[in-house]
Amino acid sequence: MKAWPRTADIEPGASSDYLKRMKLTLPLALTLAATLAISGCEKTADAAFGAKVRAYLLAHPEVLQEMATKLQEQEQLKQQTASKDAVQKFRQRLERDPRDLVANPGGTITVVEFYDYNCGYCKLSAPDVVKLIKSNPDVRFVFKEFAFQTENSIAASRMALTAGAKPQGVALYSALMAQKPLNPGSIDQAFRAAGVDPVAARKAAADPAIERQISDTHDLARSLGIDGTPAFVVGDNIISGADMNALRTAIEAARAGPMKRPGSPT
Repeated sequence: MKAWPRTADIEPGASSDYLKRMKLTLPLALTLAATLAISGCEKTADAAFGAKVRAYLLAHPEVLQEMATKLQEQEQLKQQTASKDAVQKFRQRLERDPRDLVANPGGTITVVEFYDYNCGYCKLSAPDVVKLIKSNPDVRFVFKEFAFQTENSIAASRMALTAGAKPQGVALYSALMAQKPLNPGSIDQAFRAAGVDPVAARKAAADPAIERQISDTHDLARSLGIDGTPAFVVGDNIISGADMNALRTAIEAARAGPMKRPGSPT
């Protein structure tokens, strides 16, 4: 599991992008070299052809980069198609689990967020999430407690899912995301700030049903290929990271066309 960075934090040409390209380019180069070597063993003419190809690649190394870029595009398209199919398959569990906290339940556009209270990028995007909920009553926002980073974030998620905490869900989400660092004391402080008794919430969090809900959310995330936070789902699109511009764009696209959802808004 990991915390996704924002798109804005990754500069064009950054080392991470370079490493990705190298991971794609090296296998291509090795495969090509192996192919030429085999051809050289089979026929003398093939060896001459291989030498010409090698000379060309040495003179034009950008070809390997173009091949890597094309392969990366194909892999991204394959991943997007798989994600879309998974979202469609699990949409009922994703958008209509009656156990989840839902803001603006009468909204016509559904957004789902997977988050962890100890995730730095989740904390960074949380104020924008709350602002989006308040300023867009047509956006039905589903909160998925996807705690995995620390024992404290797991404890906070369990407490937040209790019956006494849910009515203050958005205020509690905001208060917990504002805590730095997240520890038992700051968790209690956040609950009190949201008007929830932390002692009662901690006791109620021992309910096995809450553990099952968190486990079900992890199973769902794996089925969707989500392995980091924050992750947003709008329609068939999964947005990885605190990319609020991409989230707003997806919401506007959803407004422009009918979204297929099982059931009726709750």
